[in-house]
Amino acid sequence: MGRRMKKFDMRVVILLAILTFIAGCTGSTKTVSDNADLASIYERYPELSGQTPEEAVVARIVDGDTFETKTGSKVRLIGVNTPEKYGKVEFYGVEASEYTQRRLAGKAVYMFKDVSETDRYGRLLRFVFIKGESTMYNESLLQDGYANVMTYPPDVMYAKYFLKVERTARDKGVGLWGGEESASSDSANAGTPSDAAPECAEPQIKGNIKSGGKEKIYHVPGGRSYDQTKAEVMFCTEEEAQAAGFRKAAR
Repeated sequence: MGRRMKKFDMRVVILLAILTFIAGCTGSTKTVSDNADLASIYERYPELSGQTPEEAVVARIVDGDTFETKTGSKVRLIGVNTPEKYGKVEFYGVEASEYTQRRLAGKAVYMFKDVSETDRYGRLLRFVFIKGESTMYNESLLQDGYANVMTYPPDVMYAKYFLKVERTARDKGVGLWGGEESASSDSANAGTPSDAAPECAEPQIKGNIKSGGKEKIYHVPGGRSYDQTKAEVMFCTEEEAQAAGFRKAAR
């Protein structure tokens, strides 16, 4: 009788171990839907294929290019900039925010990094995908005319590609590139970092924007204020900086 009980106990232990292992595997394995979503994303954006994305649920929309997750993290979309909704409201700022509200609020998303973890405000810098969609949301904003390109090195993975998407939207006159204020909007955006995606691997010239965007100065290595300057945008050559509307620092 005692031997039978021992054998029975051993079988129970083995069975529990197997069930625990299966439960653990099930918990760590993505669903078929997740795997299909990611396969489509990696096929369209192969540069991201080495990453396992973070998953989150969008709880609150701050504005067109910024949101907050259910866990309280603020996320800033990489490589794009939507017009301002707060303070001095810019043309198409409200529309861009409403677009993101419709598209992202309450949605489950995948989030991928470029190089930086956060920006200087502590917001996560991410490329974002709505679950079930293979087009990056950052790209959708540009494609539908709700944003222009804003590049901050070292996060430049899709800088050149985003510029092509923006130019297509401009040519089509969609979103902020159409309507009565499109001409003034083009002027306002001309010479911003959207037109200054670096053409070299390690840009060294620092662009600094002051007085709400009215004063744009660039600093070259060796300049008196170069080391102390916090760059809003980087350039490869002085010609690029000047073409973007920046003037050289006096010292």
